[in-house]
Amino acid sequence: MNRKEPLPTLFLSHGSPMHALDPGAAGKAWASLGQSLPHPRALLIASAHWETNLPMLTGNPKPETVHDFFGFPEPLYRIRYPAPGEPDIARRGLALLKDAGFIPAIDGCRGIDHGAWSPLLHMYPDASIPVVQVSLQKEFGPRHHLALGRALAPLAAEGVLLIGSGQMTHNLRDRRADGAAPLAYAREFQEWTDARIRDRDLEVLADYRSRTPHGARAHPTEEHFLPLFFALGAAGPDYRTERLHDRIESGALAMDAYRFAPG
Repeated sequence: MNRKEPLPTLFLSHGSPMHALDPGAAGKAWASLGQSLPHPRALLIASAHWETNLPMLTGNPKPETVHDFFGFPEPLYRIRYPAPGEPDIARRGLALLKDAGFIPAIDGCRGIDHGAWSPLLHMYPDASIPVVQVSLQKEFGPRHHLALGRALAPLAAEGVLLIGSGQMTHNLRDRRADGAAPLAYAREFQEWTDARIRDRDLEVLADYRSRTPHGARAHPTEEHFLPLFFALGAAGPDYRTERLHDRIESGALAMDAYRFAPG
């Protein structure tokens, strides 16, 4: 299935798993996004919650719902997101990654983690659209994930919606009570990143840990920021930016969501 116009790519801050039960403003933004987008053939998601040494894609035709968290209310563990997988998309992604010089593989057993199903519950609640995940390689940093997104970008013209699911800021030690005012550093990092995105200054953005005093505090580890680079890489060099949501929750967790349209 070919499209004349590629689908946009997305970056979503998926936040706490509790958004599955109490979606709040972020859930409303995800629901509105799902209603406004063209209906995709499949979803390809780079989630902060799947890390491997080399790029992998899920090839399971009936992926389970993975509850990859602990200590939450029991109803959260009863949630199921029974979307099918799509092995053909996984194989197509595998070929694209090989053509770009990566050494990828397919995992035929892995299910869908909450970095994927938590926002998808609200975007596509009927779970009818096939889901494929692609893993992160945290040790390789932002530029590797820009390249990963670029390699898989052709799928956007084939009806596949590419999504990076992570977090704009992710320092759980700085988390405050619900309703707390945003911490100054989180807001500053959020706005610095937004400016780099809008300027398409991805080289500076890739060096965020040294270019802004708040980079290491906003992301003590990088896995929740790398999906942004995947989405930006997949968007192409002349993307147009739409910021869909920018609320900061619990003082330190920026919930930014972006749509990147092809230029």
